[in-house]
Amino acid sequence: MDIVKGFPATSQDHFQLNVTNIIKQAVQSFAKQEIASRKHDGTIFRYTYGDAYNRMGKLANALKELGVRTGDRVGVLAWNTHENYEIYFGVPGMGAVMLMLNLRLAPPDLSYVINHAGASVIIVDETLLPIAQAIVSLCPNVKTFIVITAKSIDNFADKLPNVVSYEDILAKADSQFPWPNLDEKSAYAACYTTGTTGKPKGVYYSHRNVYLHSCSIALNAEIALRDTVLQIVPMFHALGWGLSQASTMVGARQVFSGMYTLDKLGTLAELFVNEKVSVSAGAPAIFMPFLEYIRKLDPKPDLTGVRLLSGATEPPIAMMKGFAELTGAEVIHAYGATETTPLVTINRIKPWMESTISEEDRWDRKRKQGYCVNGLDLKVVDLSENPVPNDGKTAGELLIRGPWITGSYHEAPGSEAQFTADGYWRSGDVATIDEEGYVKITDRVKDVIKSGGEWISSVDMENEIISHPAVLEAAVVGVAHPKWQERPIALVVLRPEGRGKINVEDIREHLAAKFAKWQLPEAVFFVDTIPKTSVGKINKKVIREDYKETYASQTEIPPVGHSRT
Repeated sequence: MDIVKGFPATSQDHFQLNVTNIIKQAVQSFAKQEIASRKHDGTIFRYTYGDAYNRMGKLANALKELGVRTGDRVGVLAWNTHENYEIYFGVPGMGAVMLMLNLRLAPPDLSYVINHAGASVIIVDETLLPIAQAIVSLCPNVKTFIVITAKSIDNFADKLPNVVSYEDILAKADSQFPWPNLDEKSAYAACYTTGTTGKPKGVYYSHRNVYLHSCSIALNAEIALRDTVLQIVPMFHALGWGLSQASTMVGARQVFSGMYTLDKLGTLAELFVNEKVSVSAGAPAIFMPFLEYIRKLDPKPDLTGVRLLSGATEPPIAMMKGFAELTGAEVIHAYGATETTPLVTINRIKPWMESTISEEDRWDRKRKQGYCVNGLDLKVVDLSENPVPNDGKTAGELLIRGPWITGSYHEAPGSEAQFTADGYWRSGDVATIDEEGYVKITDRVKDVIKSGGEWISSVDMENEIISHPAVLEAAVVGVAHPKWQERPIALVVLRPEGRGKINVEDIREHLAAKFAKWQLPEAVFFVDTIPKTSVGKINKKVIREDYKETYASQTEIPPVGHSRT
C-alpha cells in the first residue's frame, strides 16, 4: 500500500514503542499494585509491580552473565506464574527474544521449534522437567537450562546438562539493569503455530506490535486500574492473548493461575471469588467444564460484573446464558489467531441496538466474532478476491492486515501464498460480515462441509447441537460421500442425565428447527470424549481420519441415522 507523505510534523516520532517502556511506566505510576500468583502447593504468593520489576532487572543481569546477548532466543517452558510474568519483560527487555514453547507439543514438534528458532537457553519449571528431558538429546544447540524451583539445584544436576536455578541466579544478580533503548521493530517474542498442517511456523512479534496490541486489548476489553485480571489463557499461547501486558499498561491488579487441570477446576473458582477477579479470558474448552463445575456448587459464586473474554472457537449460546444466569458473569466473544497477536474483533452489543433487537437476536448476535477493533483492516472476499457485500449472508475468506498482524513466517519457504500482494494475511476462515460490521466465522476453509454443490457450516451445526439441554459437547465434520462429495457427521458428548435417553433422531429433530432437511447429519456418534488439539480446539483432522469410512458404501442419503458408542 503506497504511503503518501504530508506536511512534516514536530512530534517525537523517534521515541521507540518497546515493551520495556510499558513496565517502566507501570512501576513509576503503580509500583505498589499487587500481583498474586498461585504456587504449585496451592498457596498464594503476593508481591508488587515494584518487586517484580526488581526481579526483572536481576533476570536480565543473570542472563547476560550466562552469555545471552541481544537477539538471542530464550525458550520458556512454564505455567501461568509470577516467574513467567518476570520473564515476559526481563528477557525481551534485555534485547533477547522470548520463545514461548507449547508444553503440549510432542517432542519431535517441540524440538523442531527450538532448533528452528535457534534457542540456546531454556527456562523450565521443575514440574515440566520430563518435557525438557525428552527433547534435550534432540536440541544440541541448547547450552543452558534454567530451572524454576525452590529446591536445591543439586536435585536436578543429573536430569539436564548445564543446569542452574532460576532463584539462585537471581539472588546473585543486581536488580539495576541498563535497559537498552530497543528498536521497536526488534522481535519481542516468538510463537509457533501448532502445525496441524505441515511443520509449525514461527510468528515473531515486534516490540511495536506488542505495544500497540496492548493498547488495543486494554481499550477494547475496558481493562482499568481498579480491575483484577486473572490469567487463565496459557502464557505460551499467543502471548497469553496479551492480558498481562495490557494489564501492566493500565496498572491493573494481576492474578496468575499457576498450574491447573480440567479435573481440578475448584482452583479457578476459588481464585475468582477469593481474589475478586473482574476480568479474565479463555477458550470454551476451559469455560464449558468450568460452568459444569459451577452448576454443582451450592451456593453458586457471585460473579456479577465479571467480564470473561472467550476466544479460540465460537462460544455456544448455552454457555453464555449459563454464566449469565448462574453467576452474573458476561461472556464476551473475541476473535484472533497466533498470527494476529491475537486480537482482531470483539463482540459488544452497540448501544443503539439494545432497544431494536429481540432477546433471541441479542444472544444470536453475541456468538458472532464481533466488529474489527480500531487499528486493523479486514475484509471478506470471494474466490476472485473481490469484497463480498455486508449482508450477513454472503460468505468468503477473511483477510486481515495491520500493525500487530504478521507479515510473514520466519524462514518458512512456501508459506508466501498465505499473504496477498497488498499485505493481507489469509486467515483460512470462511466468514460473513453484516451491515453493522459484525464478522461471523462460519467455518474454516478446510472444514466447511461441501455437499451436493452447497456449503454446510460445521460451526453453526455444532453450536445448535450444544444448545440441546442434554448435550455437553459436539463436533461436526464432513467426510467423503460417493455421491454427494461430503456429508456431515456429528460426535456428541451427552450430560450424565442424558445418557441412554437421547438418540440420533432426537439430535436430528433438534437441528431441524435451524437447518434444512438435506443438511442434517445422517450419522450421529455418541462418544465419551472429543479429540482436541494442543490448544484445546476440536481436532477435526483426527475425526475425519477416524470416521472417513462412514459413508463409503452409500450412494443415497439414508432416511435414518445411526449411532455408535
